[in-house]
Amino acid sequence: MRAIVVRHYKTTSNEADQILGWGDAPPAESWQDDLNKVDEILLGSHITIHHIYSSTLPRAINTGKFYADSYGIKDIYSSPALREVNYGKLYNKKKKWVEKNIPRHKKDVDFVYPDGESFLQMQERSVAFVKSLVEKHADETLLIVVHAGVIRGLISHCLELDYASNLKRRIGHQYIGDFTFEGKNCVRYNELGRPSGFVNDNIIKVPLYRNDP
Repeated sequence: MRAIVVRHYKTTSNEADQILGWGDAPPAESWQDDLNKVDEILLGSHITIHHIYSSTLPRAINTGKFYADSYGIKDIYSSPALREVNYGKLYNKKKKWVEKNIPRHKKDVDFVYPDGESFLQMQERSVAFVKSLVEKHADETLLIVVHAGVIRGLISHCLELDYASNLKRRIGHQYIGDFTFEGKNCVRYNELGRPSGFVNDNIIKVPLYRNDP
């Protein structure tokens, strides 16, 4: 299975540097700019998308619909397992306030946010769901629309990177992750869009082949 993983459109809360999590916010005024660029890259790469999956949060579903229109795909499959980490009571808080007042924020993967969950819990549910798709879509290419936290968790798991050290790696709205699975193992990873912090910070080099000696 090949999984093309992208981030949802930019929201007003993203622009305002506010925590979202399971909450949502309207699209930013320029929300289509990033999606058009991603779409241009995908179409230029001649990638055939067979199915689209997204989280159940509106910003992901609506982004999925944008790509569905471009590819002539009728149905989008959504799952709560692909949601961003649940920040609970921190929804809409300024990120600077959270960093100042929650010392374990994005440092401890086991820290459970008030009325929410931990990053490790989010990683386990989202990775398990992606792996559940492998048998069902073994010879197909999926477009998966998710969130920055989910993407960091998936990269860290698939490439066997320390999760806690990578909770703050940048994942922009023009990110395009290209994951190839054989069985439930990721054997190749590449980035087709704007490079993530994993690449820019020299944590990895792409394309990366997991069967390299």
